[in-house]
Formats: sequence, C-alpha cells, structure tokens
Amino acid sequence: MICLKIPPVLKKMHGIFEQHGYSAYLVGGAVRDMLMGKTPSDWDVTTNARPEEIIQIFHKVIPTGIAHGTVTVHFMKNEIEVTTFRTESGYSDGRHPDHIEYAATIQDDLSRRDFTMNAIAVNLADGTVVDPFGGQNDIRHEIIRTVGKPSERFMEDGLRPIRAIRFAAQLKFSIEKDTYSELFKAEIQKKAAGISVERFRDEMIKLLKAEEPSAGIKLLEETHLLDIFMPEFRPCVQCIQGDGRGFHEFDVMTHLMYACDGAPKDKLNVRLAALLHDIGKPQAKNIKTENGAELYTFYNHEQISEKISRPLLARLKFPNALIDNVCHLVKNHMFNYEPTWTDAAVRRFLVRTGYENFEDLIDLRLADIYGMHRIPLRLHDSPAGKLLLELKDRIEVEHEKNSALTLKALAVNGKDLMHAGIPAGKTVGKVLNYLLETVLDDPAQNTKDTLLTIAQNYCQNMQKACSE
Repeated sequence: MICLKIPPVLKKMHGIFEQHGYSAYLVGGAVRDMLMGKTPSDWDVTTNARPEEIIQIFHKVIPTGIAHGTVTVHFMKNEIEVTTFRTESGYSDGRHPDHIEYAATIQDDLSRRDFTMNAIAVNLADGTVVDPFGGQNDIRHEIIRTVGKPSERFMEDGLRPIRAIRFAAQLKFSIEKDTYSELFKAEIQKKAAGISVERFRDEMIKLLKAEEPSAGIKLLEETHLLDIFMPEFRPCVQCIQGDGRGFHEFDVMTHLMYACDGAPKDKLNVRLAALLHDIGKPQAKNIKTENGAELYTFYNHEQISEKISRPLLARLKFPNALIDNVCHLVKNHMFNYEPTWTDAAVRRFLVRTGYENFEDLIDLRLADIYGMHRIPLRLHDSPAGKLLLELKDRIEVEHEKNSALTLKALAVNGKDLMHAGIPAGKTVGKVLNYLLETVLDDPAQNTKDTLLTIAQNYCQNMQKACSE
C-alpha cells in the first residue's frame, strides 16, 4: 500500500477534524502533483463534516462556495479549500450540478470527479492513498482518462473537454483514445460552446504557461474546439508560406504554435503575441512568379494581424492593458535592423515601439525565428543574433542619453507656442510633432529658445505655402 508524507499543516488540520469525530482527505491536483514528485502550490481537502460543522470547529472560515458544500479555512497562514463529501446529478447549465447530496464515503465523492488522475485521495490520518479508478496507473503511463464514461463526464460540464486538452499540454500526457474520440462529437462540442468565454480564457492562460503550449493548441485545432472560441485561426491552417527560399518550413498555423513555444513561458503577453503575430497572413498572402518559381509575399500582414487580434482578445475579455500591449507587439514585430541605421533612426524606432517594450519585442523576434524551423537562435553565434544585440546596445545608449523621445520631453509645450503667437488648435499639434522630428534628428536642438525660433519659422512657411 502506497503512503504519502503529509505536510505538517495538514497533519494539524486533520488533528482538529479527528478531535471532533470527523475524517479528512487531501484531494485534487495536490495529490496528483505529489504522486508525480512535484511540490503542490495549494491544498484541497474533503471531509465528512458539513459546512456548518467546519465553521464551528475552525476559528476563521470563509463561506466561499457554501451552496456547493465548500468553504475556505484560514489555518496556520494557509488558505485551504475544504469541501464536504458529496455526489452530484443533473447539469442542465453545462457547468453547475442541479442537485448536490452529501455523500457517506470518500469513494462516493471521488466518483463525481472529472479525470482518474484527479480522483485520488490521501487519508490525512496516515497518508494512505485511496484510488478507486486507477488514477495512479494512468499517471504512471501519462494518460488522461475520464472517471466513467467520457460522454457522461463531458456532458456534465462543457469546460471538461478544454481541461482535458489543457492538462495534456501542461503535464505532457496523452488523452486516452476513447476519451479523445468524444471530443469530436457534435453534442460535446455544443456543450463546450455553452461555457462562458471567461472560463475558456482562464484555461487558455494555463495552457499558454505550459512548457510547449503547441501540444494543446494543436489538439484544440484538430478537434475544432478552437473554432468555437478563436475561429480567426482557421484560415491559418494549411496556409502555405514556404516557397523554396528557406524562410519558413511550416504553414502559418504550425508556425504560430511553435513560435508560441519559443516565447518565454513566464511572459503571457509575449506568448499571446507570438501566437497572434502572423494571424493576418492568410489575408495578406499574394503569389507572384519570378524566374518560373512561385514566391509568396505577405505585405502589411503585421497590421492586419493587429486588427484581427484586438477584437479576438476583447471577445475573450482579456484586460484592456494586456490587449493594448499584445497588439502593440504584434503590430511592431516586423522591424528589420541594419548597422547602417543612423542614431536618428534608432531614436525613431524607440519612439514607435517604446523603450519599455523593447525586451518583449526581442523575445517576440526570437520566438518568431524559433517558429520557422523549431531551432533556437544563438544570439552570440549567428548574424541575426548579433544584429539584435547590436540594436539592443544602441537602444541602451540612446535611452541613457535621456534624448527627447516624446512630446512631453520637448523643452516647449503647447502653452509656450501659443504665448509665442502660434495659433491654438490643430496648428499647435502640427508644430509640436514637427519639433519632435527635429529633435529626433538632432537632440542638441532641444532648448526652449531654439525650438521657439524653429516653430515660428515653420508656421511662417506653412502660412506662405497656404497663400500661394
């Protein structure tokens, strides 16, 4: 019989349950993590004590889901979710059970759970493992299998098909063949389509944090579950972009998935940008013949990609600030630095992209390159890498100079211009933008007297041009 070591905080919690005549078990992802040799990030406990009884025996209890038998116990500086043994029936809304009944045994409670790997419990009294559905064996063989019939489990909650795929990517497991086959069925797809976009988004975020999110995205695409929530990707599937010049090995969809793998896993914004950066290529694709060979071009695809990405992310209700950042990265991912760039060109690049976004743009460029052939770019040992490092050095130099890179950094403002006789309104805005261009070319011009003189001359020239 397998026994797991119980953390001290859970031992103490069990002691309190035991003093009052109750039993308690560790369940859920924490058990799965422990069996896989990982350190759990949080604890879920189930017990035969009712919610009102839990409230009586612990000092600080928050009724976070008391209608479903769940409370959160604040214990020894930990927040531990505690749920009473229960069974469920009827899922008319595709998410919440219509009826909940408290169960007598831990086995009854485990029977309601989604996958066998999540239907394992550990007795907090002695660390013994309760595994009525063979979850340990499936973990050993890296298999995701439903508890009972896949059709029944998936019809209970439309999120479960998405969770199966997310777990496959996150844990690097495969989905058992009967479980996987159910994902293609019309009634399962219809049930999945009924979940809220927020629930899909949250699963997508977890999937994007996997070591290789492409594994999960590929499954979403193959099963057409991706079409339900992100149909904008469908034209990318089998959109060929490799034309013999060696730039791309994969179609657009595959490239996007692998580019996502190549982005830093701790940067959600860059992973989203990598997944979306070429989504406009099918619309931008043009075929021309040169010396008898077909060549593919995708002019302005970054702008089209940004226009597609914004409503897509908004529909999934990502935060506005994240949407703006991701779309900014997508729109600017096609920079092509050359050593011949002047200092003024570097400053203009900074104005367009923002210093605060430069590291993310570099990460996106590296992800884009990785997605071409699934080969990481060695920054110090490749021509492309050396160019990126050179640009980075020049960016740092310009940033440290504190050059005027925004209108706010100019030595004059709108009021100064109006006091000098510049007409209020659109003219002031035009003059300020002209002055910024002047300073980007020559930062030494950024003094109040110099800029006022330049502004007056510029206005005179504009008036003269209008009168001719």
